[in-house]
Amino acid sequence: MNSIKNINKILLATTNLGKIKEFYSLFEEIPFQITTPDKEKIILDVDESGSTFSENAYIKATAYMNESGIMSLADDSGIEVDALDGKPGIYSARYGGKSLSDEERVELLLKNMNGVPWQKRTARFKASIVIAWPDGKTILKEGVFEGYIDYKPKGVNGFGYDPIFFLPQYGMTSAQLSTDKKNKISHRSIASKKILDHLQREYNKSEIK
Repeated sequence: MNSIKNINKILLATTNLGKIKEFYSLFEEIPFQITTPDKEKIILDVDESGSTFSENAYIKATAYMNESGIMSLADDSGIEVDALDGKPGIYSARYGGKSLSDEERVELLLKNMNGVPWQKRTARFKASIVIAWPDGKTILKEGVFEGYIDYKPKGVNGFGYDPIFFLPQYGMTSAQLSTDKKNKISHRSIASKKILDHLQREYNKSEIK
């Protein structure tokens, strides 16, 4: 029997409220009921021991799937700054230590970028999204979002490094974009659209059978 047809839930394998809110918006058309670790009463501390975004996404998705028995979706994403040799990269969410807030991580990155001229402040957000099924199947989709590191935070939308991620084509940071605009162009939205297309195709196949 087709695994897609017999699963009506998809678990977001994250406790990050910013990501959860964004995924709910991105997956409005998903043919499954979205659930979260909080709703499923799952408390899980996953060791993100991978060396790439895709490896960490796979680790999280399979860990939550094994714990819950529910098809699970995990993303690992972060910002790569060229002037910092690609850092913080996979350590974006714990840059400077797990105890720092988003605002403190932004301050640390800006401090480390002090004196770097505009033309060398290139950076990109990357996202890897993995879905793990209870039958052992997995899929991976990725997205990239290019920009620059601004000199100071601007905007109140988004989360993480959005207030300092400047987009020349819009003349503003990611945090100054509307949610609708960001959800059309961001790294996570690019990867999410690929995931949604895949799930829609799989779902349509299962409906035909």
